[in-house]
Amino acid sequence: MTNVATRLISLILLLQTRPSWKVAELAAELGVSERTVHRYLEMLEEMGIPIYSERGPYGGFSLLRGYKLPPLIFTPEEATVLTMGAGLVRTLWGQTYADAVTSVTAKLNNVLPDDLRQEIAEAQERLVIVGVTARDYRPWEPLLHTLRGCLGRYQRVQLEYQGFSQELTCREVDPYALAFYGGFWYLVGYCHLRQELRTFRVDRIQKVTPLHVRFNPPRDFSAREYMVRTMRMESRATAVVELAAVVAPIVRERYGHWMELAEHEDGSVTARFGISDLDWPAGWVLGWGAAARVLAPPELVARVKQEAETLLRQYQTES
Repeated sequence: MTNVATRLISLILLLQTRPSWKVAELAAELGVSERTVHRYLEMLEEMGIPIYSERGPYGGFSLLRGYKLPPLIFTPEEATVLTMGAGLVRTLWGQTYADAVTSVTAKLNNVLPDDLRQEIAEAQERLVIVGVTARDYRPWEPLLHTLRGCLGRYQRVQLEYQGFSQELTCREVDPYALAFYGGFWYLVGYCHLRQELRTFRVDRIQKVTPLHVRFNPPRDFSAREYMVRTMRMESRATAVVELAAVVAPIVRERYGHWMELAEHEDGSVTARFGISDLDWPAGWVLGWGAAARVLAPPELVARVKQEAETLLRQYQTES
């Protein structure tokens, strides 16, 4: 749809350049068939663009005399959105889109009046976005650039991938999308080693090699829906933790957006949240020291006790 919209605008601009165009000429300029040009002309007429046609060997298509596209005018908010959006793309993609970002901001500055440019500069100083990524992705910019190219060509890749367990595996993957989620870049694609769709954290990819194999992605696949569905933690139990008043404000500030917190008169809180295993919640509870006490489930109570006793024996041995 984006290509169609771009071609419709290009068609209007072409029709404005001279009094009459033949369909074959327009088709050659746009790189489409004559049948497609006729369809585009019909679409423009339906949109209210005044198209005039004249039959015969010297006839052709033209815009009604005097019709012009309205000038490209931006409000201060629109211009700020475009400029800051370009900056965000540079932050996320690095060198992959660096030239495009430089070009688009230069073009934007070229058409904006001085007062609007000054307003954008002030907005950039006052509306700041930092810490978007969980880590510095500059070392992986060449890898991201290669993956982006393979995505566009529907080209299979070979990955040397080091998973969470530190095991290094070699996999052939049909790349469907690059997704930015929770501060990390992920490659979404069909893994031929596992015979299923998988996500690969880009910073764990040690090497990527494009292969001379093309693939056809599924038409109904949505990377956004897949990431939301698969990255959501499946809760197998509910942890109930009592937290003292001294740490309650910190808990509200950091975790109140996803924990269920019950307030008590003495200022303490009882936190309830879903857990899928015992590792993370046990470490989280121990991090609060004596200010946190697990009430449920029993397995988490036992795990925290075990870790605490292990720590105690470790320090007793050292002393």
